[in-house]
Amino acid sequence: MKKLVVVGHGTGGTIIAAKMRQKLPEREWEITVIDKDWEHHYQPGWLFIPFGIYTKEDCVKPRTKFVPAGVNFVLDDIVGIDPEKKQVKTKRDTFPYDWLVIATGCRIVPEEVEGMMGGWGQDIHNFYTLDGAMALYDKLKYFNKGRVVLNIAELPFKCPVAPLEFVFMADWFFTVNGVRDHIEIELATPLPGAFTKPVAAEILGKLCAEKNIKITPNFQLADVNADRKVIKSYDGREVDYDLLVSIPPNFGAQCILDSDMGDPMGYVETDLNTLQAKKFNSVYVIGDAANLPTSKAGAVAHYEADVLAENLKREIDGQPPLPDYDGHATCYVVTGYNQGSLLDFNYKIEPLPGKFPFPGLGPFDTLGVSFSNYVGKMMFRWVYFNMMLKGSHLPMESQFVMAGKVRGIISPDIEIPMRARRKRS
Repeated sequence: MKKLVVVGHGTGGTIIAAKMRQKLPEREWEITVIDKDWEHHYQPGWLFIPFGIYTKEDCVKPRTKFVPAGVNFVLDDIVGIDPEKKQVKTKRDTFPYDWLVIATGCRIVPEEVEGMMGGWGQDIHNFYTLDGAMALYDKLKYFNKGRVVLNIAELPFKCPVAPLEFVFMADWFFTVNGVRDHIEIELATPLPGAFTKPVAAEILGKLCAEKNIKITPNFQLADVNADRKVIKSYDGREVDYDLLVSIPPNFGAQCILDSDMGDPMGYVETDLNTLQAKKFNSVYVIGDAANLPTSKAGAVAHYEADVLAENLKREIDGQPPLPDYDGHATCYVVTGYNQGSLLDFNYKIEPLPGKFPFPGLGPFDTLGVSFSNYVGKMMFRWVYFNMMLKGSHLPMESQFVMAGKVRGIISPDIEIPMRARRKRS
């Protein structure tokens, strides 16, 4: 019997296992998914926990709930991958494969920033882990005066709109609590503005200005002085804080680094359009584990899964894969006060104003603030758990479409800047 192994059972791994079980005959193919944790996290929900909108129970479900019949789920730590021998090594076993899908995601590594751990969990918090989001909820609950600084340490990081959502929701939260006049909110970002692309950056930047949220651009974090409550950039600028909400460096999985299968930050070099691993045969990559210049987000993994599943089946059938993934990403942005915006873009076409076609529910405004966009964001959790993870068809095109959008800048440059891995002293 032939073997397909999927390492990682987050968004990408869960969807691809379900789709491949539908495509591959069970009498001929054994599908195994390996993950170290029994909990499946709805990671977009972590953003809402600090503001009391979601709880832990809203965001966590057993992984086994999303393992389809005919798929083996293994709960174990992945020690390493040997692409020459075509096997995955865990703490307790070894799993040979004919084809491998890497879906190991990425993780925050705050210890990579000099001085950050000195205030971690005290005046420095995050919402990129469940525990961090819950601790931040306790911190925000009684915060009524001072400077709240959201800092992005470096690129890439999961969900590029999340920092904006946090500061927008903080403005909303403190206003509702009657303390906004006593609190400064600042976004210190390595980007040149509110977002990576100029049209969206201008529109979202104006929204920040309207909400009295300061943006400090081109801020490349060098170190943190937890005693002085100051972050410092490489060009010598300093930003002081009373509460630092950090998005630390994001690295790929340790097992990818240990297996010498990734770049210096642990991301697997992946073909932009076919989603094949560039350096390894019989290996595909999905989601945050890939080094693709597109968003690290659940919607991206969903779009990738359609292309990956088709290409994997084509190769199994002796056909060449098709270059069908165009970097499509769709991101809802909560802007506060039951309003939201929506970004839709790909490798070459930046987010543009217009409409996003969604049969039955849409169209939704892109780069426009509306109640319907907020509803779309809040409905996504149900869609995620009840449809997306089960590999169900969603009325969303895997490839970007210009329908309804205002034609604007189309950039030939698909590169997103990425700093080299910081070396520990």
